[in-house]
Amino acid sequence: MRSNNPNSENKFMKLAFQKAYSHLGSTKENPSVGCVVVKNGSVISSGSTSVNGRPHAEINALKGKKNFFGSTMYVTLEPCSHYGKSPPCVNTIIKKGIAKVCYSVLDTDSRTENKAKSILQKKKIKVKIGLLKNEGKNFYKSYFLSKKNKSLPYIDGKIAISKDYFSINKKGKWITNDFSRSKVHLIRSKYDCILSSYKSVNKDNSKLDCRIKGLEHLSPSRAIIDRDLKLKKTLNLYNSTKKIKTYIITSKNNKKKENFFKSKNIVIIKIKDKKKLFSFKNILFSLKQKGYSRILCEAGLYTTNAFLKNNLFYNLYVFKSFKKLNKNGRNSYKNLLSKLKLKDKKKIDVKLFGDELYKLRIK
Repeated sequence: MRSNNPNSENKFMKLAFQKAYSHLGSTKENPSVGCVVVKNGSVISSGSTSVNGRPHAEINALKGKKNFFGSTMYVTLEPCSHYGKSPPCVNTIIKKGIAKVCYSVLDTDSRTENKAKSILQKKKIKVKIGLLKNEGKNFYKSYFLSKKNKSLPYIDGKIAISKDYFSINKKGKWITNDFSRSKVHLIRSKYDCILSSYKSVNKDNSKLDCRIKGLEHLSPSRAIIDRDLKLKKTLNLYNSTKKIKTYIITSKNNKKKENFFKSKNIVIIKIKDKKKLFSFKNILFSLKQKGYSRILCEAGLYTTNAFLKNNLFYNLYVFKSFKKLNKNGRNSYKNLLSKLKLKDKKKIDVKLFGDELYKLRIK
């Protein structure tokens, strides 16, 4: 069969990763998985993990009355084999008559790790593990790390700077162009929570959502660090708090302000402030307890610097404008960026019409 050709197998697995990428950051505690079903060398069905995490990709791909008997399944992550909130995916794979299952990497969840192979093989189903293995390890890095670290979520940072490294324009709101800002919205859609500070939100009146047409439903939750409850009462984000889960993380007791935020459907997260316990690690821990495992921090120089000093970011996205601000620039990142010890620096191949995007791997 053509699907047994290594080149064909890689092609089908790449399609599965494309399906997985479509819901990355939107599947809550579950990993975003992609699945492609092939018969006689042609794709007959596909699926991805649903928004909010269920049903799983394999179940979505095997829906309907198609004849799946004798087909090959390409799935980005080892199919689950345990009973949780839904039955194991391996049961459906067996029931539908799949002849061969190929998956890129093993799931590190102890309930299912390396268990699917023996279950499927006992039912005479062929199993192949390791297709596009490196791509799989990279794609599921945030999921694996979040599973391993029970107290802290995976977190990346994002900044926007001028050509001469300033992050604030005295004479205008924007540093980068429209194309860069659209790319930011796409990046946001791949995380389950956006973390910012009250100073940034007050200054920019930012919405912290995804406004790409057709992807609005992938807007992540929002968490705002506001130690002393100084967030303004007239902000754009209040218009969407009924649709987008929004948190304020504070240590302040102020019933009047708390009642105002609650009236806007905002959840208050209280963190103790004794002996400097209002730390960035405690903030991340509180979000992990809420079920968030993949976070993007969009804040100002002070907060970004603090996360970097505490070695909390895995990656830092840097949007760099083609324009200099000169005397109109404030809050320079030049010194901070020059001192970063990087594992890798990659210029992202994306058309931003003058602007540039870099991904700095910190750990």
